[in-house]
Amino acid sequence: MGVLPLLLLAVGTRAMDGRLDLGRCRFALGMEDGSIPDSRISASSAWSDSTAAHHGRLGRSDGDGAWCPAGPVFPEEEEFLEVDLGRLHLVTLVGTQGRHAGGHGREFAHGYRLRYSRDQRRWLRWRDRWGTEIIGGNEDPQGVVLKDLSPPVVARALRVYPRAPRAMSVCLRLELYGCPWDVGLLSYTAPRGQVMVLDTGPVVLNDSTYDGSSVGPRPFGGLGQLVDGVLGLDDFLRSRERRLWSGYDYVGWRRPPGPQPHVELEFEFEKLRRLHAMQVHCSVVPTRSVDAFTAVECRFKQSLARPWEEPSSTSHSPMGATAGARWVTVALGGRRARFLQCRFFFAAEWMLFSEVTFHSEVVAEAPRPSGGSPVAPPEASVGAAGIADDSAAAAALPPRATAAATAAATAAATAERGAAAVLEGSLGALILLLVGIIVLILWGHRWKSALGKGRRRWEEELRVQLSVPGDTVVINNATAPSRGPPRYERIPPSPGGYREPTRPWATLPPAPPGPAPSDTAAYRLLLTTYARPRGGPTRQPPAGTKRLNTDGAYAEADVTGGSAYALAGPAPAPSPPLPAFPRGRLRFRQKLGEGQFGEVLLCEVQEPQALPPPSRPPALPPGRPLLVAVKVLRPNATKNARRDFLQEARTLGRLRDPNIVRLLGVCAGAGPLCIITEYMEHGDLHQFLGGPSGDNLSLRTLLHVGAQIASGMRFLSGLNFVHRDLATRNCLVGEGFTVKVADFGMSRHLYGSHYYRVRGRALLPIRWMAWECILMGTFTPASDAWAFGVTLWEVLTRCREQPYGRLSDEQVIANAGHHFRAQGRQEYLPCPPSCPPALHEVMLRCWARDADDRPTFGLLHRLLRHQAGLA
Repeated sequence: MGVLPLLLLAVGTRAMDGRLDLGRCRFALGMEDGSIPDSRISASSAWSDSTAAHHGRLGRSDGDGAWCPAGPVFPEEEEFLEVDLGRLHLVTLVGTQGRHAGGHGREFAHGYRLRYSRDQRRWLRWRDRWGTEIIGGNEDPQGVVLKDLSPPVVARALRVYPRAPRAMSVCLRLELYGCPWDVGLLSYTAPRGQVMVLDTGPVVLNDSTYDGSSVGPRPFGGLGQLVDGVLGLDDFLRSRERRLWSGYDYVGWRRPPGPQPHVELEFEFEKLRRLHAMQVHCSVVPTRSVDAFTAVECRFKQSLARPWEEPSSTSHSPMGATAGARWVTVALGGRRARFLQCRFFFAAEWMLFSEVTFHSEVVAEAPRPSGGSPVAPPEASVGAAGIADDSAAAAALPPRATAAATAAATAAATAERGAAAVLEGSLGALILLLVGIIVLILWGHRWKSALGKGRRRWEEELRVQLSVPGDTVVINNATAPSRGPPRYERIPPSPGGYREPTRPWATLPPAPPGPAPSDTAAYRLLLTTYARPRGGPTRQPPAGTKRLNTDGAYAEADVTGGSAYALAGPAPAPSPPLPAFPRGRLRFRQKLGEGQFGEVLLCEVQEPQALPPPSRPPALPPGRPLLVAVKVLRPNATKNARRDFLQEARTLGRLRDPNIVRLLGVCAGAGPLCIITEYMEHGDLHQFLGGPSGDNLSLRTLLHVGAQIASGMRFLSGLNFVHRDLATRNCLVGEGFTVKVADFGMSRHLYGSHYYRVRGRALLPIRWMAWECILMGTFTPASDAWAFGVTLWEVLTRCREQPYGRLSDEQVIANAGHHFRAQGRQEYLPCPPSCPPALHEVMLRCWARDADDRPTFGLLHRLLRHQAGLA
């Protein structure tokens, strides 16, 4: 993306009132498309000219494919790649890539640290909101990893310091994403935030991301939470980020003693600006003695050497008894200043700010000589000098001659100024003509380049849109395999209306006998004790993915193959103790796939009737084999992985419903740690419906399947759990056509094409996801209702067609944007064959644009039972 298109796109990142929209400040800043020239890319060192700094551009393979430092990055971490953006930018996202070089390179950075500077003299360390400096990097040399910077940074230049777990070769390709820092604010100074003591505990109201200096009582020279674009919630005791303390989003001060108590804030801009208004986002909670200010007194200064100008005052009425967060506008009257000092006078005991923005524009400054005083315009300078010289010569002449000489001198000066004006005008016109010709030539080249790079720009914007705040997205640039024409068969209706099939499950093939020789390793892994390996790296789960933690908060983990269940509200009551499952009764049958923590195996339980009641399904017929899914923790798992693994078991232990796959126990002690869950006799619903058994199913039976799925989801939503990956592949079919909701379909290689083609361990089932999940990363029971509509569509088409099979992955994501904009361009799944229009209307309600308009699972369960004639 070139310079001009980038600027045009970035205009929309701020509203007319100056408020920052972080969601739109995510455009590529010019590494990949060459908008950042080679002269502004440097490095601490390079292995050779072919791996110099300017080869470190994301998505490019110039030279030998990447920037590679000459020295090791382990353990000192002193090598860096530096990018000069040319002006201040707000950087919100970093994309990294290793060196592939057509298969000849295998170097990549496992992680990195960031340094940034606003003047290229003082370099600051980036830390996230929890104080961590290390950012997770790549897992392979070709995939692109995008990382959100939370908080974002205001910088002109950034340095990336790659890391490695041991002495090894490291190479890097890089792109930065963000937008120009239009507000031009260079720093602000404010008193340190204070602590509010409440009955529930202390509320820390400090500016925790401020990056200035802290010498003396007032920090200075930095930026922090007051300009980070994050607005505090109506209840200041809550924060927008989980796992942060109460009051995090606000900076607050308590009323000091004195006749006119106030808080003084000072702002420094990069250039002279005309200031029209200042907007302050405040908290108002009368019950906590929190209110906005009664008046503001602001002083202005155009340069550091000048004195403060006369202040202007603005009065405001207290906000009253209505609680909440709101913007308060302070008129600044179009005054010109580089420095602004404002005093905010208290209206209550506390004053809390979460954001301060300005509506302003840059004012051109007059050029200054080395001494620092302003220089008059050229015409005034010439005129003053001429008058001084003429008066000195006129003293030696007679009065008449003096008058004549003065007139002649005046005429000559006038003629000279006229000739100079003509010459200057001609030169100016010539320069404008040359500039116009150059612009036309460059514009033609840029259009040719744009036509050739159109698809790459689309993919670049797609990568940015897919990265939601706090998430890791690993993009695989490989093209997804062709799916071929969709299988779409029209099933004729039964002549007698609804008709139940005659035991279709009786024709299913039996489970394969004992373990095959190739599965001996998995069999040993399950049943024998393994020693922890002495060396080798352990794969850490990438940061950003949220999963249920013990106290109802969210822990960082990966999404692939782990439990899909997440908590959408208050944590339920603690789960009962986990039952111990006898390891010796497990007999390996086949490998189902690989999950986050290790392998997922299908096993058969010997003598299931002898199991203790907590480990035995409640309605297991005598003589019926019991199949179980066994999630095995890898032997070299870290303590955190083991903790999360056990937490997943506790989560599953809370779920006791006839239509939810049941936890049977945990294998601890000698041998690898295992989680044992039910696995239904006839496998997953997608394979069952897509096979021969699905051909004979009537509409009534299919509706009964959907009603059971809705019943299980009704139970989950009642506990404030969100599934996040509801689909037929995640439902199991058992004896008597019992259907249960499960959570490990993502771990099966069989369904790789059901997820967005990403590399690494972050998979997105975009064809089942609501638009807010794709674009915003928001998962709620309402987004599960959207996925249920797609799942019901799968059931009624007997899984013979992939959802949106005619659309590419990119078009599916674009369709999510159409749903968000609601301009009538969005596409919906068509009505399946033999599906009543009223039932398709139920699906369309599940895909409503607004989450509040989607039906609850209780209503869906009742509707489907009524349609099936079971109510």
